[in-house]
Amino acid sequence: MKFIKVMINEIILASKSKVRKKILEENKLKCYVEPSNIDEDEVKKSLLKEKASPEIISKNLAELKANKISLKNKDKLVLGADSVIDLNGKIISKPKDREEALKILTDLNGETHYLISSVCISQNGSMIWNYTDKAALTMKNMTSKELKIYLAKIKDEDLYSYNVYQIEGEGRTLFSKIDGDENTIMGLPIKEIKEYLGTI
Repeated sequence: MKFIKVMINEIILASKSKVRKKILEENKLKCYVEPSNIDEDEVKKSLLKEKASPEIISKNLAELKANKISLKNKDKLVLGADSVIDLNGKIISKPKDREEALKILTDLNGETHYLISSVCISQNGSMIWNYTDKAALTMKNMTSKELKIYLAKIKDEDLYSYNVYQIEGEGRTLFSKIDGDENTIMGLPIKEIKEYLGTI
């Protein structure tokens, strides 16, 4: 398949993540947002049945998002992204309510988990580039009361949009050790994206 060479002055972000949009704009990449609205839970269930790894799940979700939006936008570059939490081989998804958020934090408490972020750039409905990175995060041993105090500080919008914590905000206080790229943890490994865009 032939891909069209384009001027990289604008990219479509197939995500409603305000953090991802902010990272792009801080790196002088003009973007506009067109969320894919795919059913992530159904895709995850299907892939888990096939015993897909967390990395494959993250990559496939990013690709599905980018391909869906790029089909509607001829010749434009579309960036899809997805992040998953891997705790001892178990995928942890975004919480649906505060009770579930507390359970997730309790599961992560005192443990090391991996935050896996995948990005995909598509054009005319097909992936032309992708990249997956992961970071290791070790959570402090915290009491149930401390976890509840933390959750009380987090707005609903932030709690349900991200994987329980925002590393650029209050979430940093949860961890005793962080090993990995901060932009990966925030859901967008921008260095590699810029390197790729600089070659096309």
